[in-house]
Amino acid sequence: MNFLKIFLIFFFISFFLTNCSKKEKASLIVEEDAELQMIRAFKEGYDVFRDGDAIYAAKKFNEAELLFPQSSWAPKAALMAAYVYYSQDYYFDAEAELKRFIKTYPKSPDISYAHFLLAMCYYEKIVDEKKDLGPLLQAQEKFNFIIKNFPNTDYALDAGYKLDLIQDYLASKEMYIASHYMKKKKWIASINRYKTVVEQYEKTIYVEEALHRLVELYFTIGLKDESQRYASLLGYNYQSSKWYEKSYKIFNKEYKSKLELKKEKKSMLKKFKKLID
Repeated sequence: MNFLKIFLIFFFISFFLTNCSKKEKASLIVEEDAELQMIRAFKEGYDVFRDGDAIYAAKKFNEAELLFPQSSWAPKAALMAAYVYYSQDYYFDAEAELKRFIKTYPKSPDISYAHFLLAMCYYEKIVDEKKDLGPLLQAQEKFNFIIKNFPNTDYALDAGYKLDLIQDYLASKEMYIASHYMKKKKWIASINRYKTVVEQYEKTIYVEEALHRLVELYFTIGLKDESQRYASLLGYNYQSSKWYEKSYKIFNKEYKSKLELKKEKKSMLKKFKKLID
């Protein structure tokens, strides 16, 4: 009886170990097959990308990621899919892939690059900053995020350059609106816009003209002291500027504002009509 019990115990142990061994081998075979399939899909994606088929390449990279998600190559495949879309100007598709990558692989060593590429997607979507500020503001926010979170990277350095350009874009929008108000003779509204450029975008290429326009506008509405103040500010910082030369002429005794010239023309026309009548 004891012998039978011992035999049964050994039988079940042997059976269990044999089955486990078979399952482990089968599991290894499946993993090896999945890894080989993933490598083939990745290579195919890379080859077709070089041939110029971005859509199919991105699908193959996505396929490679799904075939063996626990592999270290999975995040690389996901990032390649995003890059392929970006390289062919499919910015909305690239944006979707990058957002998924950032959420799925937050610990990836390539996470800083993913954030930078996402910022570039927003940046490249800037078509007309005077009408649509959405992509521009998204790019600005993401570039600031990169500088704050990845300060010692090349991406942070490039982000700084891009932010300077974004400041120019934003300043140009203010200048456009200010000029529009100026043409409509809405002097105060125009002044406020030019002051925004001077106060918020002082490092942009537009600040010199904005200062001159303030000199011109304040002179036009009769606030000569304010006009002089901005002229002094312009002269102190940009004495060699063409805009300073224009502002300097305003305080010349022979200078007459556009408003004054229009009044004179109207007056002359009235006198001329009287002579004819």
